[in-house]
Amino acid sequence: MSKIHGWWGWLRLAAFGLVLAGVTGAMMALPLLATDRVILEEGEVATEDVRAPRSFAYESEILREQAQEQAVAGVAPIYTPPDPSRARQQLGRARQVFDYLGSVRADPLASPAQKRGWILAVPELADLSSDTIDALLSLSAASWNRVQQEALSVIDQVMRSEIREGHLDEALEEVPARVSLDLSDEESAVAVALAQHFVVPNSFLDPIATAEAKTRAREEVPAAIRTFESGQIIVREGERVTALDIEALDQLGLRQPQVRWQDFVGPGLVAVLETVLLGLYLARFRPEVLWEWQQSLLLLLLLSSTIALAGLMLRGGLVLRYLAPLPMLALVATATLGQPTGVAAAVFVGIAAGMLGDKPMELVAYVTFGGLVAGLTLGPVKRIGALFRSGLFVALANLLVIAAFWLPQEHFQPGDLVAAVLSGAINGGVSSSLALGLLFVIGPLFDITTTMRLIELSRPDHPLLQRLLREAPATYHHSLMVANLAEQAAERIGADALLTRVGAYYHDVGKIIRPYFFTENQVEGLNPHDSLDPRTSAEVIIGHVRDGLELARKYRLPSRVRAFIPEHHGTARIGFFYHKAVQMAGGDPSQVDESAYRHIGPKPQSRETALVMLADGCEAAVRSARPTSAEEIAEIVGRIIDSRVADGQLDECDLTLHDLAVVRETFISALKGVFHPRIKYPEPVRDEKPAPAAEQEGEQVAHDRDSS
Repeated sequence: MSKIHGWWGWLRLAAFGLVLAGVTGAMMALPLLATDRVILEEGEVATEDVRAPRSFAYESEILREQAQEQAVAGVAPIYTPPDPSRARQQLGRARQVFDYLGSVRADPLASPAQKRGWILAVPELADLSSDTIDALLSLSAASWNRVQQEALSVIDQVMRSEIREGHLDEALEEVPARVSLDLSDEESAVAVALAQHFVVPNSFLDPIATAEAKTRAREEVPAAIRTFESGQIIVREGERVTALDIEALDQLGLRQPQVRWQDFVGPGLVAVLETVLLGLYLARFRPEVLWEWQQSLLLLLLLSSTIALAGLMLRGGLVLRYLAPLPMLALVATATLGQPTGVAAAVFVGIAAGMLGDKPMELVAYVTFGGLVAGLTLGPVKRIGALFRSGLFVALANLLVIAAFWLPQEHFQPGDLVAAVLSGAINGGVSSSLALGLLFVIGPLFDITTTMRLIELSRPDHPLLQRLLREAPATYHHSLMVANLAEQAAERIGADALLTRVGAYYHDVGKIIRPYFFTENQVEGLNPHDSLDPRTSAEVIIGHVRDGLELARKYRLPSRVRAFIPEHHGTARIGFFYHKAVQMAGGDPSQVDESAYRHIGPKPQSRETALVMLADGCEAAVRSARPTSAEEIAEIVGRIIDSRVADGQLDECDLTLHDLAVVRETFISALKGVFHPRIKYPEPVRDEKPAPAAEQEGEQVAHDRDSS
């Protein structure tokens, strides 16, 4: 669970709360406004179409001002031409300072500390580093002459080009590239440091010319004429009112801007109260929805749009009132943000609905019960039918609420009851259909890994899986084996089995880039690692993680699936090539940089990625070792899991010792069924070829018992 850090998180949370309370309060307050005249403010949602009573045209100051602002924004700042006197001044000053430095260097009686103090006394060199001063003082006379000449040459070259005020850093970055390659590293470092201290801006912003250009651009914008025909819609129902709409309404005298602020107190307080209660509820039961900005933004958009939809439809007559697909919110929120969030969202909208229509209690019951039923009956959306099953329950709940409020009435029109019943029944199907469409959009847009998105990624015809199958077929089959192992273990310990399976499918996609550098894809007897040094081989093996992440971003895999690519290796050491490097270093480990032989990580952050790490290592090791008995399989699995624990790879995930025992048992049982001993039939005698060196992921365990 991620947490808010610092004031920015609290500020964002407060802003989201204010927006939600504001939208909710505004929608609840709209019925209080006068209905016999147009009372609209900028930012509000129009509850009805407003048409022009006659044809008219006017000069729009808003449109002209917008055009003027665009024209002004398009004017680039104007700078003065480069001043050559600045270059000559800096070059002369540099010569004076270099002569002074030469005198300091040549003083035989001064101590190094005195010389350092004299150098730092020069204003231009006040921030010169101690290392540079020491290097400057240690240069030979010949080296110092070369450094002086080169520094002066670099200053001359750089100051000839335009150096704009505020862009000095860009010019300083060019200094190292202009130093002659004939200088040694020490000479070059001193020359660069000295030259950079004398490079200054030589081109400055011309505020007068820039202001004149902006003024000309503003004055050249013509008047903006806006015309309306009689009966043409000025403000359309359901659209948010803009300043341009207000201007048109004012031109025709159709707007009455005065309202009583007291009318907004009640709805505003209710909106604030239920927003605060929603925040407290989520902080207690689903804090990640508050702290993770993508989830909180999604919830804000869902609630705000649903409240707006409720404000439009619950006031739109009998049919629209019961047809309003508000349970869609609970369905979408449950599928994306969890069941507690879906339930809370249903109650939030239900309370607001009581102030949006003319039958408060009935609307509260109708909207709240429908949303609660939708959220509580929706389990994991592994099939589209799950949504429509919940929609059926919503329809039944709607009919019960309608019956509860209509049948006790002594006088009602039968036709109205039939219309209400049909609308309530259709409501469930409409809500489910809209929720289904939103789920396909929300997943990629907010990087939320919904069950339906995981099911889509698990299809064998996914383009990335097809590439893996064609370009690295053995890795593809290895991934299927790992997926089966990890999924079984996830089911046993209560982890997300579907996420685990999909993550395992994609955990090794980086091998597509260089498939034949990995043992399972190599032709027998042809191992490209035989011609590489251990360090290069290790870099190739480590590189498949970066390649995998790049492919995952290219194919837009969600972040929770991308996490399997680096985390299934963690920071584990590539033991085979490490020990090979140690052997080449004469057996002295101190001569080998161990960090170069470790994966980039991070360590598994979730139980699902940890399961794939363990399954990957166990499957590769068992397949490589070719055990002849169930006891050997159990020994290999136990050794792999123990090695990961001992190496600290599972320190950052939530796997318990009990989970590891269940995982060990599950892996042993599954691998026994796959790698069980088989009857060996006699084969023609032939020369044995040396097995290729296998070194990637968990496979190094089979070849390098010590590292495991």
